[in-house]
Amino acid sequence: MKLYVSKYAPNPRRAVIFAAEKAVPNLELVQVDLFNGELRSPEFLAKNPLGRVPVLELDDGRMLSETRAICTYLEGLYPQPNLMGEGFEERAFIEMVDRQTELYFFQLIANCLRHSHPALAPLEQPQFEDFGKSQGEKFLAAARRLDGVLAKQQYIAGDRYTIADITAFCGYEFARGMMKFNAGELGMEHLQAWRDRIAARPTIGKP
Repeated sequence: MKLYVSKYAPNPRRAVIFAAEKAVPNLELVQVDLFNGELRSPEFLAKNPLGRVPVLELDDGRMLSETRAICTYLEGLYPQPNLMGEGFEERAFIEMVDRQTELYFFQLIANCLRHSHPALAPLEQPQFEDFGKSQGEKFLAAARRLDGVLAKQQYIAGDRYTIADITAFCGYEFARGMMKFNAGELGMEHLQAWRDRIAARPTIGKP
């Protein structure tokens, strides 16, 4: 299989870390440049008409896009270590937390940066500066809420490491790199301690 990704982009990183946790054998990572028009090339649009990464090219030639779908596929192929829930009840609750993390933490970071950071202007035209600023403020509120959650439990979705931690970590690291966000410096000690624990995992690697 081939996994089409872009360096530093948080969604592809989610898929890469998930695959690393699963120790997926013979997975080829193919880098796609976000800034030279490669996403809009006829060759890449044939793989994903939306022009976005990640995309997983299966051995039979089919293309699977959307990070959550790719992770679901890999979880089915390689059930252990389990990252999405054992049984329907745990799966439902982990999915709930993962989706909440994606929509109300991760996406706020992405919206803020896509509409406020000059380096991302080629990917988002027009940029709406006021919208970006408001999303950044909502992100800080979401981070404080998450800090409160992590004051009561070790991981985002409960007492064990799951896909929700991968989603939150990739969002945090995107904010850390592009927004200079540091939870510890803002008094969010539980969020910072969680981030440092996840960053120490051998499967994380560099973006």
